[in-house]
Amino acid sequence: MAYKVGRCLLRDQLKTKGMTQQDLALKLDITVQQVNKYVTDRQRMSIQVAKNISEILGCHMEDLYEWIEAGTNN
Repeated sequence: MAYKVGRCLLRDQLKTKGMTQQDLALKLDITVQQVNKYVTDRQRMSIQVAKNISEILGCHMEDLYEWIEAGTNN
């Protein structure tokens, strides 16, 4: 079974945790504009960024993106 990355779920995770993009940017020491690129799917997070965000939000890295079943031939 293979999966491909779907849309970013960071906006949902932030809402669930009661955090803003600004809050997350401060904790990561990056710009709000960079966080917004992740939230709006203009840029994918590196695995390092995803790990740091998941630690801050108390979720799994896999919870930051939608995962779409792609089958075994893709």
